[in-house]
Amino acid sequence: MPGAEMCLRRLRPDSAHFRRVPAAPGAARIQPHGRRSTARYTRPMAWYTDLFTVETYTACLASARTVSGYKPDSREASMARRLRPGDRLLGYVLGLSRWVSVREIVDGPFTDTTPLFVPQDDPWTLRFHVNPLVVLLLEHGVPIRERQVFETLSFTRGRENGYWLGPLRRSLQHIDDADGRFLENLLLQQAESPHMYPLSQSEIDAQRRRHVRRAEGLIAVTVPADEPEEPPASPMPPVSPALPASSSRESIRIQADLARLGEQMGFHIWLPKNDRPGVLTHWQPGEGVLLSTLPLNYDGITLRTIEQIDVLWLKGRAIRRAFEVEHTTAIYSGLLRMADLLALQPNMNIRLHIVASVERREKVLEEISRPVFALLENHPLAERCSYIAYEDLREIMTLKHLGHTSDSVIGEYEEWAGGGGGGG
Repeated sequence: MPGAEMCLRRLRPDSAHFRRVPAAPGAARIQPHGRRSTARYTRPMAWYTDLFTVETYTACLASARTVSGYKPDSREASMARRLRPGDRLLGYVLGLSRWVSVREIVDGPFTDTTPLFVPQDDPWTLRFHVNPLVVLLLEHGVPIRERQVFETLSFTRGRENGYWLGPLRRSLQHIDDADGRFLENLLLQQAESPHMYPLSQSEIDAQRRRHVRRAEGLIAVTVPADEPEEPPASPMPPVSPALPASSSRESIRIQADLARLGEQMGFHIWLPKNDRPGVLTHWQPGEGVLLSTLPLNYDGITLRTIEQIDVLWLKGRAIRRAFEVEHTTAIYSGLLRMADLLALQPNMNIRLHIVASVERREKVLEEISRPVFALLENHPLAERCSYIAYEDLREIMTLKHLGHTSDSVIGEYEEWAGGGGGGG
């Protein structure tokens, strides 16, 4: 695409000015960097992620585009308080992996239950007034895999074959100033001189989530396609269904890392009895850290289910976090165990996590929204259970002063199914 290459070549992260593009009706005029906006700043302007699914971005395009909305009980709600007038929201469509919008915070956050993004039962009631500097059609969104984009952003550069999700785990994550300035300039240029990045309707439809209507409202579900089976290497079936030794060893090491991390953060640890010999070859717990019995008052079936979860972190008599390490190809066993737990104890308040390799990321996030998991009592599993990449777990373990760090730091690294934040 020579036209796109020429367009991108003119952009630099430290570019001081950009050309003005027509603003939306009633919007403030776009000003070059370096001039003061009409907004009063209490600190320098900052850039934040604004993640969409295909559905939520479609809602944005159909709206007045001057309001950005978030669910009030979402993980982004606490982050919203950090934003100030003049900050920028950089829109990114998950699944399609392309940058689509730049919106300036005018005021907020505030609560407004007036249906705005959907005709009724609008869930995005925590809102900001925004100035839509750029709102592109999907086919004009700039793919993050465009060579000069990927090689410029600090969290993707040099990671063509590695894990690079970085601030794109959720909405309202801070983006480095150089990255934010580069993306804003890029999208302003694209709005002025649009270049087409074609999308087929089937590509768009593949990213749309189905919905089931329940008494509590619409519940998003996915129906994953079956993965093609590999032809057998020989006409004889395998003698044993056991996992390959390398996969099993990786699973044990991850369990040991989770146990070690929990111990460093001051938790007691529970491991299934059958896993302990393997895990203890990689982790030597302090005295009294590894529990011999669970101090819980549940019925026998619930206790047997809990005891089989790969790693538990406990404070006193309460489970704080539960982790399932998914190293199998199908990735069902951990999800089923978490779903069993919530089916037995729907009011249980435990933070649940599936830990898997980055290669299994999309499969985990897709499977967790199957109807059988989405229609659990009280809340879908996708709202109770997050995904953590092996790579992110290792990054957490490199943080300094873990003994004085709250386990809430995990929230900076976990990812949730259907993680599009803004309604419009």
